[in-house]
Amino acid sequence: MKVLEKLNRAYALDRVTFSFEFFPPKTEEGVENLFERMDRMVIHQPAFCDITWGAGGSTADLTLDIAIKMQNMICVESMMHLTCTNMPIDKIDHALDSIKANGIHNVLALRGDPPHGQDKFVQVSGGFACALDLVKHIRAKYGDYFGVTVAGYPEGHPDIILSEAGALEEDYQKDLVYLKQKVDAGADVIITQLFYDTDLFLKFYNDCRHIGITCPIIPGIMPINNYKGFKRMATFCKTKVPSEIIAALEPIKDDDKAVAAYGIHLGTEMCKHILSHGIKSLHLYSLNLEKSVIGILQNVGLIDITQIKRPLPWRPSVNIRRIKENVRPIFWANRPRSYISRTTSWEEYPHGRWGDSCSPGYGTLNDYQFLRRRSRNKKIQDEWVVPLSSVEDVQELFSLYCAGKLKSNPWSELEGLQPETFKINDKLVHVNSKGFFTINSQPAVNGEKSDSPSVGWGGLGGYVYQKAYVEFFCSPEKLKSLIEKAKDAPSLTYMAVNCKGETFSNIGPNDVNAVTWGVFPAKEVVQPTVVDPVSFMVWKDEAFQAWEDEWASLYPDGDPSRKILLEIKYSYFLVSLVDNCYIEGDIFSIFEDL
Repeated sequence: MKVLEKLNRAYALDRVTFSFEFFPPKTEEGVENLFERMDRMVIHQPAFCDITWGAGGSTADLTLDIAIKMQNMICVESMMHLTCTNMPIDKIDHALDSIKANGIHNVLALRGDPPHGQDKFVQVSGGFACALDLVKHIRAKYGDYFGVTVAGYPEGHPDIILSEAGALEEDYQKDLVYLKQKVDAGADVIITQLFYDTDLFLKFYNDCRHIGITCPIIPGIMPINNYKGFKRMATFCKTKVPSEIIAALEPIKDDDKAVAAYGIHLGTEMCKHILSHGIKSLHLYSLNLEKSVIGILQNVGLIDITQIKRPLPWRPSVNIRRIKENVRPIFWANRPRSYISRTTSWEEYPHGRWGDSCSPGYGTLNDYQFLRRRSRNKKIQDEWVVPLSSVEDVQELFSLYCAGKLKSNPWSELEGLQPETFKINDKLVHVNSKGFFTINSQPAVNGEKSDSPSVGWGGLGGYVYQKAYVEFFCSPEKLKSLIEKAKDAPSLTYMAVNCKGETFSNIGPNDVNAVTWGVFPAKEVVQPTVVDPVSFMVWKDEAFQAWEDEWASLYPDGDPSRKILLEIKYSYFLVSLVDNCYIEGDIFSIFEDL
């Protein structure tokens, strides 16, 4: 969706929006850390996030890669910066074609900074001289597909600021006229350069409106995280810094914690002042850090970290092709990126119900560099790669994880247990101690309010329900005993399969079971999570593969621990168990005496 559409929807409801900017890190480890930080930050539901292009176009390929993953894996509306620096038209079109093919609808069109080692911008052969030409090209070639954002400069573009006194009034007015030309050429949103004098921004805002610029103008707020970085950015951008800010920073400039705390305070006061004048959007330059921007948004009252709102039990995609998707199998609950990756090629995505319209043609596992981050592998290495002498040692690790004492899990992309699991932690620990290795679960819920911090989703005024679910590995002997006990428990349904494909089940091959649903004002019943036999048979390959690829392979060849894990992989069954009595049922009672 275009950013302009999201803004207009929010404005129609008198809501304030916020957004984050990130930049491409210089190392692979930095990129992995950035994705983890994005994951944490986007749960606060920014209107969009943007990723910079890099000085002189130096990060073009990486920016493209990050933008595509932001949109399709992190699942946040993404805007990619695109500059003219070192970019002939064919490279510009390649970048635009790439993001279009991957469902991205938003571009921030910039002239760009001079290439490294040069003082002035130089038009590359076959390229564009300015952002205006780039905007015209995007509209001429791609029509209305892209939402185009451009930069605005409250103090004038740095190129026209020739002294500490700032830009001459005549030059400032010419800069405003040029900004209007960009808007008239097809830009539909303006994001401003950083500033620290809010009165200058408000004057700029009013000046834009006075000359006929009517599109949204979003103030760019850069928190002060440390003194040297602040001075460097203010000098580079030729930003005026009010004397009271300098006076406040001078005594604490060598104390990073004090500077960061002041930065949060200053950013809070700036945002409050701007919002008090009717501005409805804020764009925060995160500098790839989260503490300051989250602190500011908390102080302003735009987020509450104790009340994380979820539109669905899982994070919906923002890719236009799957924007209506609202049903998924439960099996990938802890591996959402794997599910997205394996269903990318689907022509239709389930909406309303999981039925015949859904193709079961899952793709193979791929994109391992992103799905299996090195930082996650290191956590698994540290927590799970310990000497194993028996299956009981494996039991102990699973029990520790369910007790919250381990933060990683070979079957999960997520960090630690999810909030709803805390309701059944003790029972999961007990089940694992009996040799049932759980990898996915949810408690029964009977009509909790949709704003519940642990199980709520879908907005205010609704009620949510779910059937108790446990997914686990167990030995053939334990499975046989469990199946025998299940004969006396009519509310229990199960599927079991080993890596060879041998199956046991008390449901039909096409019986789809809704295990999560919600009832909301003026809506049909929403059922976003299902247990589907066809998908289970696809998931089982990935689940069994994790024993080896995610865990056993981290031990040296010939290690006895590796042998134990591979024996489990090739002899145990994967079991999906549902208690359909969500009112009075007790899914864990079946494990007693086993």
